[in-house]
Amino acid sequence: MSFRTRRVLSVTPFYMLFEFFLLKYLFLLFGGLNDIYLIVLTILIGLLHCIPMFFETKKSTSLGRLLTTINGVWMWASVMFLIDIIIIYSVGKFIALPFELILALILIVPILGAYNYYKAHKLVVNEKTLELDNLHRDVNIAHLSDVHFGSVHHKPIIDSIADKLKELESTCELAIISGDLADGSSAVEKDDFAALKEVSMPIIFTPGNHDFYPGIDNVVKACENAGIIVLDNERKEFGDLSIFGLTFSFDDRDVPKIDESCLNPNLVNIINYHVPYYWEDFSSLGFDIQLSGHTHGGQFYPAINFANILFKYNRGLFKNKLGKYLHVTTGVGSMDTPMRWGTDSEIVILKLRKK
Repeated sequence: MSFRTRRVLSVTPFYMLFEFFLLKYLFLLFGGLNDIYLIVLTILIGLLHCIPMFFETKKSTSLGRLLTTINGVWMWASVMFLIDIIIIYSVGKFIALPFELILALILIVPILGAYNYYKAHKLVVNEKTLELDNLHRDVNIAHLSDVHFGSVHHKPIIDSIADKLKELESTCELAIISGDLADGSSAVEKDDFAALKEVSMPIIFTPGNHDFYPGIDNVVKACENAGIIVLDNERKEFGDLSIFGLTFSFDDRDVPKIDESCLNPNLVNIINYHVPYYWEDFSSLGFDIQLSGHTHGGQFYPAINFANILFKYNRGLFKNKLGKYLHVTTGVGSMDTPMRWGTDSEIVILKLRKK
């Protein structure tokens, strides 16, 4: 049983308890609902939260993906309805709110939902410039992460990435994926990433924690079938670039010692590491650029505010006093819930320029 599966199962009872009281107070705004009906609704929500997962991890189906997506959208809506309820009941202690205002606060959730869903499925290309002393010529890299191929984002997200990368072939020399290509919510078949085989520029991938949940061998096999170069704790040189892929996993796995052997002092050294950790250490060692993801930038409000507290480097491009860079992308896909608000589903062109 994968870490993701254990997490979903352990959280489900608490999630159902939360949903019971959320629905209770939500329906009280419109006269209330019998507790028996609330219990039935809560059980159905709990089943929707975990049952499709067991089928999807064996064989992904259209129905399984639909149910998982509905669950993800409702999880997001639950957070928004909770905020509504807190506002309505808190303000209601001091003044009587008109029913029309209460109804407007409730209806704004589906309106926001439509925008969030659209935002999560609109893949955009952003650009950032990095100035380096040891660069001999201009180089453009397409950086992406957290595709989360699975039940919520399936074949269409791979097709979308392939189309965007084909558009960037004339301006970028290679693409680098910083982990979580897969999600773990569904099985990964050997042809699932096949659309990326049509991209002529090299695509480099280093696994993140989610890539282990559907079986890392399955993910690697699908990558190799699509012509993707997998850097699993190893280094490869591309022109003026030396790229070391450091794999990240929550499972027990040997982590290599990162030392001078992982670098080429004559080239621009990049470490591809899923999480935005240890940047100071990698910089001191000699890595010029660290490419990371993992955070999703918080994905949507108000989670963005918590992510800014939880992660020292949540999203964007950072430069330290050594002149070294860390780029944390907000990712392409989304985890659990297909919603974005305040972050992009992005591929970032990193424009490496001579300082």
